Amino acid sequence: MYAQAARALAREMVNDNIALVFGGASVGLMGVIADEVLRLGGEATGVIPSALLEKEIGHPGLTRLHIVKDMHERKAMMATLSDGFIAMPGGIGTLEELFEVFTWSQLGLHNKPIGLLNVSGFFDGLLDFMQHIVTERFLGQQQASLLLAETTPAALVARFKSYRPGTLNKWTLPVDRNIYP
Repeated sequence: MYAQAARALAREMVNDNIALVFGGASVGLMGVIADEVLRLGGEATGVIPSALLEKEIGHPGLTRLHIVKDMHERKAMMATLSDGFIAMPGGIGTLEELFEVFTWSQLGLHNKPIGLLNVSGFFDGLLDFMQHIVTERFLGQQQASLLLAETTPAALVARFKSYRPGTLNKWTLPVDRNIYP
């Protein structure tokens, strides 16, 4: 089901002339997306650290493959090359990258859309936890709304296409130092 969603996302991207920027591996869901983007005639750019080229099995057929020094350089280059960020179901690395770009958005370092492809409710627990963070006043609702979640690739791509960056960031919110018991 996740691979099917990955291929559907690739189709939506290619249909809307959206190029893929990803970690450069030929394995996992991102490898599935890259394969489908390329099969459909789209562009796929990978960014992979030299130490992971063999471990992650660097994708051999990409439009472009950037081999970088380390993970920090990888994430910085992917962020620079990207016009938006989509997280599919994944593990700790996926969450780490998601929260890094989410934090950058909250800090006003970029104003690009960030989305979750919530396949079969995979991210429901995370979305509930994000609401808990808002309820406990560690995050404002407007900041939480920077994270777009949809259950289908078509709906998520549509949200990205209609996305209009706001001016809200962490530093524009009022601070209430008396909210914590």
